[in-house]
Amino acid sequence: MARISPAEVLKRQEKADARKEEWRTIYEECYEFALPQRNLYSGYYEGRTAGQNKMVRVFDATAINSTQRFANRIQSALFPPYRSWCTLEPGNEIPRDRRGEIREALEIYSERMFDVIRQTNFDLAMSEFLLDLCVGTAVMLIQPGDADAPVRFVPVPQYLVSLEEGPHGTVDNVYRKLRIRGEAIARQWPDAKLPEDLVRKIDQKPDEEIDLIEATVFNVDEDTYCYHLIWPKQKAELVYRTMNVSPWIVARFMKVPGEVYGRGPLVTALPDIKTLNKVKELVLKNASLAVAGVYTAADDGVLNPQTIQITPGAIIPVARNGGPQGESLRPLRSATDFNTSQLVINDLVMNIKKMLYDDSLPPDNMSARSATEIVQRMKELSQNLGSAYGRLITEAMTPIVRRVLYVMDEIGLIDLPLSVDGLEVKVVPTSPLAQTQNMEDLEKVLQFGQIAAQFGMQGQVMVNQEEMLEYIAEKMSVPQKLLNNAEQREQIIQQMQEVQAQQQQMAAPPGAQ
Repeated sequence: MARISPAEVLKRQEKADARKEEWRTIYEECYEFALPQRNLYSGYYEGRTAGQNKMVRVFDATAINSTQRFANRIQSALFPPYRSWCTLEPGNEIPRDRRGEIREALEIYSERMFDVIRQTNFDLAMSEFLLDLCVGTAVMLIQPGDADAPVRFVPVPQYLVSLEEGPHGTVDNVYRKLRIRGEAIARQWPDAKLPEDLVRKIDQKPDEEIDLIEATVFNVDEDTYCYHLIWPKQKAELVYRTMNVSPWIVARFMKVPGEVYGRGPLVTALPDIKTLNKVKELVLKNASLAVAGVYTAADDGVLNPQTIQITPGAIIPVARNGGPQGESLRPLRSATDFNTSQLVINDLVMNIKKMLYDDSLPPDNMSARSATEIVQRMKELSQNLGSAYGRLITEAMTPIVRRVLYVMDEIGLIDLPLSVDGLEVKVVPTSPLAQTQNMEDLEKVLQFGQIAAQFGMQGQVMVNQEEMLEYIAEKMSVPQKLLNNAEQREQIIQQMQEVQAQQQQMAAPPGAQ
């Protein structure tokens, strides 16, 4: 495929935007009631989002709190801050006799990678990334940084991004609407080639914001990604680059065949969220009626409804307080009693929390829990996430590691000769949630070893203890540098046999030698 023109890029971007517009109603309501502070659907391009009150129609904060807890829980379970949440392991194409050597080298790359990640804004970016994932689709841009932060993580609200899928449901092309001050363009893209009209505009008004389009399009023929930065006003291409790895991380919580964008737990919980919000609104209105009340006033020439003040201790002049014609001022009786709302509020709150996985960990007001209970609750979280856990590994964790290593290799921090493709190098999660699943596999192996030991010699012959120990070390993510390789083990066994033989000779009677 030849290099596509800026006009063609903009045409494809417009088509992708039109397809994304079909999701506007669902996503807009999710952001309005559960993530109002990240809601860009109202007035972004009119410049009305800065300082805007985005919670005018929000009367209940259950969904807002549970969404934040969802993001915190997923982050602590899969991407715990300031901890190593994965490791690099040799793939199936690596010969078995070299895996120990390769694993030890890959552990050094893993340590360097997490040393770099801890210097960056990854933990903050991942928190915002997972908030968008709760809606359904999360997007992050990973680019080279500077000396202080070698890698830069930019969580991009999905409102600004449109997607195109490739084969097998993977996202190949990403288009982003970007607004930036004119004077910052040259600093952010040093290789940008600005047309004369744009240079003149920046010189005249350097602080004026300019709308740009970022496009990353996959080149099928060359198996590379083409990065375009375009000024749509004149269809001028400012930056063009080619990359072997896409800078975009796009994760979907759950995906329906035929759809590009994901559906998250907020989409499932949206009916209950809207119902609870409406019930709370009606409860507050009913409470205001109960406090202030509604009154009817007779037009008798004495009572002036415009000057009445319903306050404690107030005296209201009236023509009469009874009689055949009734009172001059009378409270209006409420048509219904809205106390029945309390019957459904608790049920709605519980349903919303369950759908947002807000009941998997102990409440904050409970006492400290045992490690066993925490592990059991992690198992429950893993079971509840279901296929979303595997999708997060495939669409988030592995691409993040691949992109970070590519950037580190590009700027000269490492020299990784192998490819992170699952065949030469594979990404193995070591986060708390992954360790919980590994412990389940480990328990089966240890239980089998205990059963085999009860069969005496036949059971001991049945188990390959060396392979079993290597399997246990792998499941527990024991660093390879702490384990002896095959040659070292053979030398140690030979030394032990020699020492044992010397001890036997020294212990034997003189005549027996």
